[in-house]
Amino acid sequence: MSTVYAYPTLAGKIEITVRGASMDGKPLQLSLISQRDQVVALHQIERDDWIEGVLDLEVSLPSDELDEGPWSGVSCVAVLTEGATNTRVVSRLERRRGDTHWRGEVRVRRSMHAARALLDVSVVGSHGGVDGRVIGRTDTSWVVDLLARTPTRQRDLEILEKDFRDGPEEGLRRFADAPWLIDTTGDLPAVLINTSFEGLPELLSGARGPLEKATAGMVAAQIAGEAWATMFHAALSDLDFDEDGTPRFPGGWRESVLRSILPEVFPGLPLPEALAEAHSCRGDGRGWAEIQARIHYAAGKRGQVPKNLTSTIRAVQRAQEGPRR
Repeated sequence: MSTVYAYPTLAGKIEITVRGASMDGKPLQLSLISQRDQVVALHQIERDDWIEGVLDLEVSLPSDELDEGPWSGVSCVAVLTEGATNTRVVSRLERRRGDTHWRGEVRVRRSMHAARALLDVSVVGSHGGVDGRVIGRTDTSWVVDLLARTPTRQRDLEILEKDFRDGPEEGLRRFADAPWLIDTTGDLPAVLINTSFEGLPELLSGARGPLEKATAGMVAAQIAGEAWATMFHAALSDLDFDEDGTPRFPGGWRESVLRSILPEVFPGLPLPEALAEAHSCRGDGRGWAEIQARIHYAAGKRGQVPKNLTSTIRAVQRAQEGPRR
């Protein structure tokens, strides 16, 4: 559905191009950026402990329409949002004299996101004596995927906000006291964020001071770690098999999750052997308790739980020490 505004807006197309990306100051391969699918894949198997990614943007606006239109004081901003953490980061883009494009950087902090963020561009200007009117937006969002190793548009994880207490889904009411749930029963796994859990939406969307931000990051990391562990167990329960009973990767998001976690659970084993070992141990119980500990450790690492817990502890310690004189 198109939004109708009570003032003139841009009819021309607004296009975003991600010219490059870096992770903690190191350039990423261009293969991790898909201009066609409009996806950036920030997860690399070799780097689970990254802190900040930077996207280099170039935005094309309908210049003739802007020059001839009734707006003044026009500015262009990139907006990065994620429903799982209620994160919204706005970055101003600039246009140099003589340049037809607007350019700038968008910073993606790992502690502020859980899975997939959406990147849009808004054009803002003044009209009729009113500042800050939105006069144009991108038609299609870019996806910044923190869990994917390849930049594909297909979603492997849904992030949904639900009211567990008073919402329309009666099945969720029994979980009214849960801050979130991981649901793997549908075609796609989903993280359900409980909007009725007291203080959770405000924490994730409105953290201001260092302690609040560290706490919000810790919660997001816990959600991500739990999602990884739950998805791994669900995927391991739904394998395909050859005629001789040898387990095969099941495809889709399940295969992606298994291929991501198995090398950390069974380091040094080729993936087919690691899959067979995990299936065998789960079936006969041999060493399964230890393997579960490895799974949860690997999932916690992928969710950045250790790093975010360290940041939270340090923030608490600084708050207890009080301001330095």
